[in-house]
Amino acid sequence: MSSQFSSLLTTLFRCGLALAVWLAASGLCADGGKYDPPIRVHPHPPDVKLERPPRLEDSRAFSIIVLGDPQSYVKFDINQPLFELLTAWAAAQKEVLNVKTVLCTGDLVEHNDRVLEPGRTYEERKDGNQTSANQWASVSRAFERLDGVYPYVVTTGNHDYGAENAENRNTQFPKYFHPARNPLWEKTLVAMAKSASGQPTLENAAYEFTDEIWGNLLVVTLEFAPRDEAIEWARSLISSGKYAGHKVILLTHAVLDTNGKPIERSDYKVSPRNEGEQVVEKLIRPSKNIRLVVCGHSGDPRTMSALKTERNAEGKPVPIMMFNPQAISGWDGNGGNGWVRILEFRSDGKTIKARTYSPLFAASQKTESLAWSTDSKDEFEIAIDEAPSSQ
Repeated sequence: MSSQFSSLLTTLFRCGLALAVWLAASGLCADGGKYDPPIRVHPHPPDVKLERPPRLEDSRAFSIIVLGDPQSYVKFDINQPLFELLTAWAAAQKEVLNVKTVLCTGDLVEHNDRVLEPGRTYEERKDGNQTSANQWASVSRAFERLDGVYPYVVTTGNHDYGAENAENRNTQFPKYFHPARNPLWEKTLVAMAKSASGQPTLENAAYEFTDEIWGNLLVVTLEFAPRDEAIEWARSLISSGKYAGHKVILLTHAVLDTNGKPIERSDYKVSPRNEGEQVVEKLIRPSKNIRLVVCGHSGDPRTMSALKTERNAEGKPVPIMMFNPQAISGWDGNGGNGWVRILEFRSDGKTIKARTYSPLFAASQKTESLAWSTDSKDEFEIAIDEAPSSQ
């Protein structure tokens, strides 16, 4: 077989695979129109008989689904349908997992505002073959799967600012993710702070949820490497009379490295900023009601998880959970093997069970055996109300 013919077959295979997955994920009709939103009665394809489908271990619990950094899904056209598969899967789990919301750890794109010349091949462009406009459009399209389904919460990462990597705080994020986008935010979005541009945006925002057992919850999201003004806004909000009694979940992009240590320094040009260790010192430890921190950012082909427990001002444990599978298939791989994190908030009102699942592997019975990662870093329990130590 000639090398030219072999290359042609490879190209056709890639194009065919991308088209097949994209059509399945996008719900497009053959004539280019959109189907009406489906009734979500199938949490997985009906003919795929899963031996271990995702289910609540505690029938009275609720779930929060965490999506890691999407940047490596959206920077290549062939990967983009995989992230839309994840948001479509998340939408379909609403009843079976009693999902309250979906969190995304930021780095929605690889390049916020860089124009790439067209025509080069997948192999020639290892940092992505999509323009910034294409990347933002792709990730926005994926989240359309969740609009009207969940009042989901998205934070910003370093790649969502500047031209490529947080050279400044210019971002296209508010163009694609704004308060009017999702009708469910009308009831849950309770506060926004001003961004570096001086306008209130979802870069720093708070969302309120309630649960019969867990009580009032407040999810607060902070911009990447937050400015002092953003930290002070969050501190003031969560300590106010209105929210001091809420359990606060903090969502921000960069707190821990892959070894579970707070990030002390970085080489980003954006300034002023606070690193992960400063967020811990200025906001997490002094707080009385931050009970869980969710972050992403840090990556390693050998791991997608890290966990560290801090103590807040009340002596309560504050687990900081880093989840980011983007490099698990290689930094320029398929985007993260489809891994998502399922957080099950148990009916004891203090225990969270974390499990890690891949809807991509679960899409076929031939690969279902790979769909759960049961490594101790990927499946574990955390308690947010254990008694403080007597040290």
